[in-house]
Amino acid sequence: MINEPAKSGMYAELNKGIRLARYLSRPLQLVFLIFASLLPIRSFAACPDLSAFYQSKGADSAVLQQQISQLLPECLESSEFFAVYGAAQLNNSDHAGALESLERALLLNPENGAAAIDYAQALFDEGQLFPALEMNQQLLARQDLPEGIGDALQNRQALWKSFTRQSSVQAEVLAGYDSNSNGAPSSAQITLTLSGEPIQLGLDSEFRPQSVGYLRTRVAYRARRLAPQSQQAWGAEILSRNSEYSASDLLQFAASYQFLKPSRTSSWQARAGVNHLQYGGSSLFTGLDTSFRYQPGSDRSCNPYSQLAVQHQDFQRESRLDGLETKASLGVSCSPFGYAGRQQLGVELSRIDNFAANSDRLGGDRAGWQSSLSWQYSLQKASLSAQLSHTNIEDRNGYSPLLKDGAERSLKRSYLLLQYRRPVRFLGKSANFMINLYHQRQRSNLELFRSKDTSAEVGLGWLF
Repeated sequence: MINEPAKSGMYAELNKGIRLARYLSRPLQLVFLIFASLLPIRSFAACPDLSAFYQSKGADSAVLQQQISQLLPECLESSEFFAVYGAAQLNNSDHAGALESLERALLLNPENGAAAIDYAQALFDEGQLFPALEMNQQLLARQDLPEGIGDALQNRQALWKSFTRQSSVQAEVLAGYDSNSNGAPSSAQITLTLSGEPIQLGLDSEFRPQSVGYLRTRVAYRARRLAPQSQQAWGAEILSRNSEYSASDLLQFAASYQFLKPSRTSSWQARAGVNHLQYGGSSLFTGLDTSFRYQPGSDRSCNPYSQLAVQHQDFQRESRLDGLETKASLGVSCSPFGYAGRQQLGVELSRIDNFAANSDRLGGDRAGWQSSLSWQYSLQKASLSAQLSHTNIEDRNGYSPLLKDGAERSLKRSYLLLQYRRPVRFLGKSANFMINLYHQRQRSNLELFRSKDTSAEVGLGWLF
């Protein structure tokens, strides 16, 4: 959602230091109280004097809130009471209650400046960034602000505006081991059909699975711009993997742009990106993709969505493989649930169609289905995530007369990815220890395309 940054851990940490009272020295706090008491408000004899609560600095916030609440029956029409009560609720982190009380104070007296100041803070603490900015801007336009209050509000406005422009750099260094770094067939030999007769062909060691240790590095940049009704995001990353077997070294570059427009009734997002891969020292693949996703609004913890993606595939080494792939998906995403909202879950089913760009492509067009499951569990000081995917693809035409008399190729590919993250504070405030485990198995009616691959890596990551 638009205002979720105000609820994130990073902003929650910052929020601790931006309460207005902490901007003010003791003399300015007294000026603030005088300012609040001099504002034009209704006076009702039934509501007792509340000045004692202005001097309750250091008192237990829960106790103070309870004491003030006992006066509610007598002060139902007092803007001053709801301003004081709302401030107590805010100090006690009862943000929903504070919003309700402070709204009542402003309804009874729109000029109650003390209530307006705390109301803006309550909006921000509840993640409503842009309403908070608007309320704070209205306060800055007032001509009756006591000395020092305007500067504090201006500082708060500048800080909150900074949350509308976010950027980060992520760096990772991991050492790993891959059982099949070159994606070779599992079998040491394949069966060819020549003149209708099967012939066994042994594969040279160069075309057998290469088990190697490697070093993987990744650097990613992310930027996001928030507006009252939309979000924009940019991203770019470079990934490299190097080992003693240089023929399987890879260098990957990716960049993307995303536009998101959420609302109470629904949200949709559009994305465009480019992905380029170099393998063994030369260009292998370039993909240009775009996607559109729609999700209806709902108060349920799990919400459905639909997505359509299109990718143009360009293979530099073998242009006959070029194609255009479409992917239509239906899925369900579940927001944090369980104890303390620690788990997240996503399920997706997709239809895939890949259309050959050239009439002589082996196998011609192909189509199939993909199902995926993602799960994340946040521990107190760590996180664990898993991704499980299965894809079934079949060619429309026979692949090659040399393989099983020109049978149509069928591919069934499954993979499991497990990731573990844990902060390592002695290496930096944003440092994380990382473990990744990956296993893939591809089955096919053609021996050439049967393969297995398992990799494990461990390393460190930083977020700046």
